[in-house]
Amino acid sequence: MGKYVITTTSKGNYHFNLLAKNNEVILSSQMYASRRGAVKGINSVIKNGPIAGVLDTTAKKVVPVPNPKFEIFTGKDGKSYFRLIALNAKAIGVSEGYNTLAACKAGIKSVQKNAVSPIEKPEKKPAAKKPAPAKKACKK
Repeated sequence: MGKYVITTTSKGNYHFNLLAKNNEVILSSQMYASRRGAVKGINSVIKNGPIAGVLDTTAKKVVPVPNPKFEIFTGKDGKSYFRLIALNAKAIGVSEGYNTLAACKAGIKSVQKNAVSPIEKPEKKPAAKKPAPAKKACKK
């Protein structure tokens, strides 16, 4: 089983990745203003990922697929990517680039398989150490 990992950016935004069992990122989210928003995004992947059809926009004959769907496309770098589109037609997340269409389709199957995964608990930050008390100067 995979897992979701929520991270915070230096600007205070939240972002999640869905990781496969081997800890490879298979889906990355947009930025959210709150952790609650990121969790809602994860819940959308859990709901939509397993039932989404596949729309291959790179095919010679593109067959329309209703939402939710995985939309395969070619990036500017020539690699194959997919994005998961929710029922409301908004993108939930996008894949990393794949060198082949077959690998991209395998990535979609991995998201479908791992969509219902737990959210990793955030690591607790160690408590800040209190500075040592200043030493008093010795009187001579």
